[in-house]
Amino acid sequence: MANQGRRPAKGAGRGTPVRRNKAAPAERFPPQKPKKKTAKVVFDAPAPESEEPRTFRLGAVPGATPGKWISAWKQRMPRVPLELVPIEAATQRAALDEVDAALVRLPLADDSLHIIALYDEVPVVVAAVDSHLMAAEKLTAADLEGEVVIGLTDDVLGTFDLPGTVPAAFAALPTEEAIATAASGVGIVIVPMSLARLHHRKDADHRVLDGGPESTVALVWPRDRTTPDVETFVGIVRGRTANSSR
Repeated sequence: MANQGRRPAKGAGRGTPVRRNKAAPAERFPPQKPKKKTAKVVFDAPAPESEEPRTFRLGAVPGATPGKWISAWKQRMPRVPLELVPIEAATQRAALDEVDAALVRLPLADDSLHIIALYDEVPVVVAAVDSHLMAAEKLTAADLEGEVVIGLTDDVLGTFDLPGTVPAAFAALPTEEAIATAASGVGIVIVPMSLARLHHRKDADHRVLDGGPESTVALVWPRDRTTPDVETFVGIVRGRTANSSR
């Protein structure tokens, strides 16, 4: 036969399925050995000790303005309430036994105390709103010649020389009553500006007394009671942030 002994042409036998020599998926990606599981070591952290409830007691003499420091305390120490305790300048040293710290008026000489001077207050003259003294922007001692000066039972400026003035014929009065009396036109009162604002009246006004005695407000606390809370408040007063180092 003519075709005998010849190899079939390439592509012949199309009906015969072609066996492809491909590796099975299992052979292409051999199974990975399972990773050994390491046991997690859990350390039981000690439970934080609960703080005992406490209150920070801050004394303040009349006219002291700790508002911004109290607001900062509430943000930084929300779990420790701050109680503002009014104290009198005349008894401020004794009041320190009942508070953690206090805003007082100097002078206050005592080696057992930490004393940080904060700011100075200028003195003002308080008089009736229609007094001729209120026509000036500032007053000097010379402007007060002939004026009746009302004495104060709670005076914080101390004695100072006002030549030409006349002491009131009646007894000294507490600051609030003295300002009310000055508002009637009987005389004048000389106090730190904060006290004039504290006892403000519509029928009285005040002017700065140039060259008059200033009043220094200070933060004070006993040296043997310097607690972490006291240190925190001192930091607030000095403008340190919660992350600042002492």
